[in-house]
Amino acid sequence: MANKMLQFVDTDRKMPEKRNPAERREDFMEIYGDYIDAKAKEQASRCSQCGVPFCQNHCPLENNIPDWLKLTAQGRLQDAYEVSSATNNMPEICGRICPQDRLCEGSCVIEQSGHGTVTIGSVERFLTDTAWQEGWVPPLKPRRERAQSVGIIGAGPAGLAAAEQLREQGWQVSVYDRYDRAGGLLIYGIPNFKLEKEIVQRRTKRLEDGGVEFVLNCDVGVDIAFEKLRAKHDAVLIATGVYAARNLNCAGADTQGVTPALPFLIESNRRGLGDDIRAETAANKNVIVIGGGDTAMDCVRTAIRQGAKSVTCLYRRDQANMPGSARETANAQEEGVNFEWLAAPKSISDKNGKVSALRADRMRLGSKDSSGRQTPEPIRGADFDIKADLIIKALGFLPEDMKTLSDELTVTRWGTLRVNPLTFETNLDGVYAAGDITRGASLVVWAIREGRDAAAHMHKYLRAIENAQQPVAAE
Repeated sequence: MANKMLQFVDTDRKMPEKRNPAERREDFMEIYGDYIDAKAKEQASRCSQCGVPFCQNHCPLENNIPDWLKLTAQGRLQDAYEVSSATNNMPEICGRICPQDRLCEGSCVIEQSGHGTVTIGSVERFLTDTAWQEGWVPPLKPRRERAQSVGIIGAGPAGLAAAEQLREQGWQVSVYDRYDRAGGLLIYGIPNFKLEKEIVQRRTKRLEDGGVEFVLNCDVGVDIAFEKLRAKHDAVLIATGVYAARNLNCAGADTQGVTPALPFLIESNRRGLGDDIRAETAANKNVIVIGGGDTAMDCVRTAIRQGAKSVTCLYRRDQANMPGSARETANAQEEGVNFEWLAAPKSISDKNGKVSALRADRMRLGSKDSSGRQTPEPIRGADFDIKADLIIKALGFLPEDMKTLSDELTVTRWGTLRVNPLTFETNLDGVYAAGDITRGASLVVWAIREGRDAAAHMHKYLRAIENAQQPVAAE
């Protein structure tokens, strides 16, 4: 039975049930349960159907959220899924890992009126999971086969979104990736308790079944020359992401036992995928994670599940200024992570060559910087020590040196690839770039958006080549 809309006054906001913290500390399974059909319809009916959909405006993909919420409330789930997936190549992934509290849900009108936001992400996840279960996700079938080919460097969200868009148009698509599985950070960077890997793998399988070629264990610029790739394909998209860790600027930063976040997460995810990984884990260690973003939350929560003796998150600003999702921070606190707000690393001590403690400065927030954020300043004489056996740097990511790919590519002063902001084309003809390698470390949803936008302009470019190669009719 269809539900009436605007039920936010009479119906409270209700997230899917969350597993008990003590239980979820013991495994890497996703922590949220699924909505049942009736609950999804009920929560979708809370939407106010406002005239100016701020939720849609604050979604990087501009998803038509009010429409698919209304269709869900009416019980038209397949129609709702089709509207949801029309603008998003991976709605069930965004429903799981997007920081909705900072995007669509954070700008929901009824949230601002004090009634609690519509649970947009959870309904989005429910719709697409239901679509997979019911067989509503159609196979990838090109409209017609075309001769021209595209090479995509990077099998992360930007590369996968572009591959789907281009393959749908019939272009021959090959995706190259340095890792042995497609998915990029969706597979190796994001822990299972946020995104179980079969969710990603069924997406990449759909692409493969639809004719997208995956060339894995292939590091372009090392295993195959970039110019050789350009010669092989009519157009190339660079969607490599950013993988270089920001350095820790304090004495002892190179001590054994200080590690970047990404290798720690990759090793954990590989274990979950069944790979034989011999590297040490956080088990029985006092762990400190430095940083306040979503990667830091992934690290602290992974360390908890690996059986760490203690886990502390060190962040130089206060909780209100955390750059990561407030929901993820709350999940970490529930699971037993200790947070040291307004604290920054000063030095790292070692014992017999291995890290043994971290000395931190107690900070205060001073004047605002050029971005409008208050600058953290150390308080003289207020430093303190924390015992540590493992220190994880989660300070963000930088682009790798693009010169290893090609000397001809133009980069910005931040090391990202310089592209035309409208077409995503680099300074090289037929070479495009999208995702974090152009905008810096950002969200999966932005990578999907840029992959789609770049694909649209690549389609126009390839059409021009196709038309130029058409035989001229004899007079």
